[in-house]
Amino acid sequence: MTNIEKEEINRLPAKYRPLGAWAYFGYQLLFSIPLVGLICIIVFACSGDNINRRSYARSFFCVYIIVGIVLIIVLVVGGGCLAAMFARK
Repeated sequence: MTNIEKEEINRLPAKYRPLGAWAYFGYQLLFSIPLVGLICIIVFACSGDNINRRSYARSFFCVYIIVGIVLIIVLVVGGGCLAAMFARK
């Protein structure tokens, strides 16, 4: 990164400053902690302190929602299969 780019980033308001690679790594570790991570995701997804952190938290929240929907579908289909197996006997 050149000095001109660094100066331009430093002139940005804190709300719009980009996150570094280590910040994304740290947030990924934080969001992976079961209950604390979910609370942090919700807090960061609703806060407006940093747009990039908010977007990253929202993307993690979307992944949790998709995994939850897939899990519900698997449980419903699995329960239906089990019910069908026991109904045949």
